[in-house]
Amino acid sequence: MLASALINEDVDEDRLDLVLRAIADRTRRALLARLVQGPARVTDLAAPFDMSLVAVSKHLKVLERARLIERDIEGRVHRCSFQAEPLREVERWLDHYRVFWTDTLDALARHVEDDGDQTGNSDDIKEQAS
Repeated sequence: MLASALINEDVDEDRLDLVLRAIADRTRRALLARLVQGPARVTDLAAPFDMSLVAVSKHLKVLERARLIERDIEGRVHRCSFQAEPLREVERWLDHYRVFWTDTLDALARHVEDDGDQTGNSDDIKEQAS
């Protein structure tokens, strides 16, 4: 059994891999950002990119396999829409690590505050000595 499976049993590791690979690419993240605003035709999604329609379609297929988008086909028109559930799965996986970062940042804040208190005290001592 994988260590990550022990950490969070609610997450399907294979799906998590697909989603993380899909969002690792900046073009695919840009496509998702556009689709968050609402469904769009493939040709409209491709317009802002300096790449062929075939290349954009390949990116969309990666997003489809990860279930981050859904494609509806009406004749020759392909319309894509954003699907949030896979990102919720990533969030559930990340929740385990959120505890670590919260504890780490809290410890850092305490350290900085303690250091500030010590610096402030040494300034007070210097003023009193003058």
